[in-house]
Amino acid sequence: MANFLRKWVESDKREVKRLSRLANKVEAYADEMAALSDDELKAKTPEFKQRYADGESLDDLLPEAFAVVREAAKRVLGLYPFHVQIIGGIVLHQGNIAEMRTGEGKTLTATMPVYLNALSGDGVHVVTVNEYLSARDATEMGELYSWLGMTVGLNISEKTPEEKRAAYNADITYSTNSELGFDYLRDNMVAYKEDMVQRPLNFVIVDEVDSILIDEARTPLIISGQAKGSTNLYIRTDRFAKTLTKDEDYKVDLESKTVSLTEKGIKKGEKYFNLRNLFDPENAALNHHLDNALRANFIMLRDKDYVVQDGEVLIVDQFTGRIMDGRRYSDGLHQAIEAKEHVDIEEETKTMANITYQNFFRMYRKLAGMTGTAKTEQEEFREIYNMEVISIPTNKPVAREDRPDLLYPTLKSKFKAVVEDIKERNAKGQPVLVGTVAVETSEYLSHLLDQAGIKHAVLNAKNHAKEAEIIMNAGQKGAVTIATNMAGRGTDIKLGPGVRELGGLAVIGTERHESRRIDNQLRGRSGRQGDPGVTQFYLSLEDDLMLRFGSERVKEFLNKMKAADDDVVIQSRLITRQVESAQKRVEGNNYDTRKQVLQYDDVMRAQREVIYRQRQQVIMEEKTLKPVIMPMIERTVKHQVENHTQGDKKEWDLQGIVDFAISYMVPEGSISIDDLENKKPEEMIAYLMKRAEAIYKTKEKQLYDPSQILEFEKVVILRVVDSLWTDHIDEMDQLRQSIGLRGYGQLNPLVEYQQDGYKMFETMIGEIEADVTRLFMKAEIRQNMTR
Repeated sequence: MANFLRKWVESDKREVKRLSRLANKVEAYADEMAALSDDELKAKTPEFKQRYADGESLDDLLPEAFAVVREAAKRVLGLYPFHVQIIGGIVLHQGNIAEMRTGEGKTLTATMPVYLNALSGDGVHVVTVNEYLSARDATEMGELYSWLGMTVGLNISEKTPEEKRAAYNADITYSTNSELGFDYLRDNMVAYKEDMVQRPLNFVIVDEVDSILIDEARTPLIISGQAKGSTNLYIRTDRFAKTLTKDEDYKVDLESKTVSLTEKGIKKGEKYFNLRNLFDPENAALNHHLDNALRANFIMLRDKDYVVQDGEVLIVDQFTGRIMDGRRYSDGLHQAIEAKEHVDIEEETKTMANITYQNFFRMYRKLAGMTGTAKTEQEEFREIYNMEVISIPTNKPVAREDRPDLLYPTLKSKFKAVVEDIKERNAKGQPVLVGTVAVETSEYLSHLLDQAGIKHAVLNAKNHAKEAEIIMNAGQKGAVTIATNMAGRGTDIKLGPGVRELGGLAVIGTERHESRRIDNQLRGRSGRQGDPGVTQFYLSLEDDLMLRFGSERVKEFLNKMKAADDDVVIQSRLITRQVESAQKRVEGNNYDTRKQVLQYDDVMRAQREVIYRQRQQVIMEEKTLKPVIMPMIERTVKHQVENHTQGDKKEWDLQGIVDFAISYMVPEGSISIDDLENKKPEEMIAYLMKRAEAIYKTKEKQLYDPSQILEFEKVVILRVVDSLWTDHIDEMDQLRQSIGLRGYGQLNPLVEYQQDGYKMFETMIGEIEADVTRLFMKAEIRQNMTR
């Protein structure tokens, strides 16, 4: 293991050395660029674009283009990228992840690869975790790009389609991950190409890449329509759940976060709902609602997983502590929580389009990212996104002191110690940032600090609107800030006057998160750019992570140590190692879950690409869709004729073919068995296709304007495709939920899902072709078709 680690660190060093040589080439242009006038420097952009058009690659242009951005940044922003920032920029241009410590200037680092890649004219997307950061970066860095002759767009949710189109057509577009994904889905639901807003996906740089591509990877983006659901069943199952007693009627498995009824609970359920057997197939809907009611009541915690504001249940992102606006738990769980909290239950929705971030971002021609913490997930980035994580050295050595964890027997004794620590530091004026895992913890600690008379600010999901302002003041003398995990991610905590002498910013963690990265992010808020700082985590045996994964060894060890003293504290590397091994287990579990989500979603991805590609073909067509529709009709006819001419000639069902032709193609009374008698199957197909051609010609005469015929063809195909694709997504969702049970029959659920999903997709394609045939052939055309 030690050998492997040494190789890993050394390979990073070797890579940085190689990149450093390329950075030297960039720096070699410094004097030449400094000697240029403003106009001469600006003229470099059209020159580079011409050289690119003449065949030079972006790699060829890199040293000179990076040098131009450095010089322009010095003149426009008063900032001059360091050597390590140039290295970071090269890593991004090469489609990898630059791991850069907090305060090392990631935003400025990105300007060099963004400018270079924008020279191609194919567009560059810069993704941030929220709209505030998108707007901030687009304004601040936009000055630099505009000065260099590049156009900059900002894509945020409240913009109209016209404004979004303009933002996407700019050389450089700033956006959030969710807005990009939703725009992609919406573009694949439009009926006219003029309504699309995005260009083909070219190059994207994702800021806080671990947050977006790892933490949010399991969250699918879903566009929904209304579906019929029973609100009453949510209320009934919630009332039943509230009658249950823990351990007697139900059991909770903390490790897997699942809840199940005991034998006694099942009997109670059968009596409550007046059933003979709760698990009969006809009770499937009730079981589904019951599962959700149990999860809502006994696993989903208010002020941790969600908050209730203005009579609405709002999800809290467990990784950032922010409210996820517009997001709802899927599959009825959100409605179950609404029933639990006695707020209005919104109707269930039906998925019309969906995609995971994993599959969306893998569609870009080139994907790059930056963050302060990605090394712990480097295997996942390599396997799923084909990106390497390169650790960029800091510009100045890190002067922060990371102290070993302190472990207390109870939550009460832990928080008592935390308050004492804050009190002590606050008395001398040292600023303190306290990290909490949940909203309720931040509020509890805030209450304790109020009691102790310590002035402080709270930053959590309930007031994240003031985030930037709170974080900006967090490094001032005497400041005490309590923050959930977001801890001002993406904004820098700068030290106020006199704070360096007091030891810099003190970061206190009140609990270890289940991911080491989140802990490292919290630590990274302190000690930026060589500043002094100190970090200390306080743990207790009653913490979530310890309850779920703490070993018996730790508990025994502590029992011996504490004896009669509740306030005993243990500062031990053994504890730190135990906690980290627990975190690795959780990270492993989470990675497996994400990998599984991806494997299942890959089935949908292949199908989505086929449908979206065909939709695009239909939308983009400018002359006629006859070459698309006629083969559809032919395949439908062939399928019907072959179905009705199985076996011996005496067994052929010619009446069935006649019925099909009347229902799907020709006017009633215009075909009979006599027309098919004595024909071979291929002759029947040829006869029916001749009739189809004649009907097509009639429609062309009815609609003498070719653009009207094309419009009619488009409307028919898109209406059918969209309707059946929406149903198919729903059926695939249901298959996905039920497929796990096949594991009990010694079958591989994933393989079963792939096979069944493929069959269902084939069936849907057949249905699309049959419906297009019927709609096109049988539709009455009136001369009032307008858009």
